[in-house]
Amino acid sequence: MMKTLKETTIGEVVKVVKLHGEGAVKRRIMDMGITRGAEVYVRKVAPLGDPIEVTVRGYELSLRKADAEMIEVE
Repeated sequence: MMKTLKETTIGEVVKVVKLHGEGAVKRRIMDMGITRGAEVYVRKVAPLGDPIEVTVRGYELSLRKADAEMIEVE
């Protein structure tokens, strides 16, 4: 079963398998350093799930739930 970044738990470190979505949205996610093989550390998830705060390549990022759903991880 496919797992997305949205389904991860706080403190988890996951690896990006694939980016779904297309065009500008996908490009924006890739510009943030979230690319295949990148390790993502999940720091914080807001009570309603938005945003999800992660660390990627030493940067702290906030992702919208909609974006996190497009990031397949393992």
